[in-house]
Amino acid sequence: MNAKKILVVDDEKNINDIIVSFLEKEGFETCSALNGKEALRLLDTENPDLILLDVLLPDINGVALCVEIRNKRSKTPILFLSCKDQEMDKIIALSVGGDDYITKPFLPGELIARVKAHLRRFDVMKADTSDEEIYTAPGLLLNVSTRETYVDDSPINLTAKEFDLLHLFIKNPRRIYNTAQIFEYAWKTNSIMGDEKTVMVYVSTLRKKIENNKCSRKYIISVRGLGYKFNHQLLKETEGGKETGGK
Repeated sequence: MNAKKILVVDDEKNINDIIVSFLEKEGFETCSALNGKEALRLLDTENPDLILLDVLLPDINGVALCVEIRNKRSKTPILFLSCKDQEMDKIIALSVGGDDYITKPFLPGELIARVKAHLRRFDVMKADTSDEEIYTAPGLLLNVSTRETYVDDSPINLTAKEFDLLHLFIKNPRRIYNTAQIFEYAWKTNSIMGDEKTVMVYVSTLRKKIENNKCSRKYIISVRGLGYKFNHQLLKETEGGKETGGK
């Protein structure tokens, strides 16, 4: 498998060299630029798989450069690097097309982990989906064909039953399922008295894995007296949430 190529854009040469060193130790190919003009040239000649972009450059603001890059490449992941840590700086950078915002100084491990996470998600999204069934919601990706689940770009290890439950909920997001229906779908057998507690435990465990405390997103909601369903309100941001047989 060919190594992924990362374009590093930072005008501070010592920082640029350090980042390149981190990446190459992890097996990535790299190319680097100290200004926006050189970055645009390398964008065309090197065809990078991901871009690390400093916000403060000598010839063009990194945010403006991101807009130019997006006009050329609509999907290549762009991760901003900046010493500016105000919320508004992050909002602006992400709103113009940035995929992540990493504040300096950062730990090498964090940088590498985020690079790998974005590359992994990009590979999933650009893969030929002619025979795949993929569901998405804000912060969540479920690939039924490969049995993979990602939350905020990080892989989540679900058991077979947990994956089946999530698949059931997200593929019919407006439908409410009672515990007997859920049990029969996931366990492939008729439900008997007591199985509702089993379902409740599995749903609780699934929620803990896909709903973290860092955000207010709730993917699975309880409907009192009826059962469980997917929070279909989240899918308004992804036009229904399903990608199958192409886009």
